[in-house]
Amino acid sequence: MNSILDSNQEYTKEVTRDFFKSVYMYMFMALAVSGIVAYMAGTPEFFVKHFVSADGLGVNALFWVVALAPLGLGVLMQMAYRRLSYGILLALYITYSVLMGLSLSTVLLFYSGQSIALTFFVAAGAFGGMAVLGFTTKTDLTKFGSLLYMAFIGIFIAGIANIWIGSTALDFGIAVIGVFVFTGLTAFYMQTLKRASQDNAITGVERDKLALVGGLILYILFVNLFMSLLRLMGSD
Repeated sequence: MNSILDSNQEYTKEVTRDFFKSVYMYMFMALAVSGIVAYMAGTPEFFVKHFVSADGLGVNALFWVVALAPLGLGVLMQMAYRRLSYGILLALYITYSVLMGLSLSTVLLFYSGQSIALTFFVAAGAFGGMAVLGFTTKTDLTKFGSLLYMAFIGIFIAGIANIWIGSTALDFGIAVIGVFVFTGLTAFYMQTLKRASQDNAITGVERDKLALVGGLILYILFVNLFMSLLRLMGSD
């Protein structure tokens, strides 16, 4: 009996390990695509040519499409991934990564390379620590995650409002709260993905699609954590 239980546990560990390999592959793929695009597009010449209006007084419609389209694509992929084919889902994911890279290219115009690099490593450390915590903890984070998700919606709305308000104090407050929210959500979603990875009812293509969506979620959390920390630590 013990040998059977040990065998089942080893099988579960192997299945979970393979699932998270796929999750992190998708996450790192998106980071690589976005990073390359951001580096190529992160010049004043590119910004002026593609994102500044004809009269030179503000940004054009393309800027807002690039800025807001990832939000719609992210919601679409998370809500409709079961109905979409794997090929379409992957195409949307790559498109999302490219658009995020274009959005993030503006970071290179406002912050020094040293600040970006330092913040990236700090964000990676914080993200990694919370990911391990979420994967290993025995505590149920469901209620904790629900509260953090509501806080996320709150800071998202506040961030949109601050585009027009332009309050430095509000931006600082959003960044501080964002660090706690996104690190906490990382632990919550890691626990959620771990449970999903151990569900024997999810197999084949459905499992591949779930791993892709998991990579998308972790990518979104990492980017938002990075941006929150950059607002606090960055210098131009």
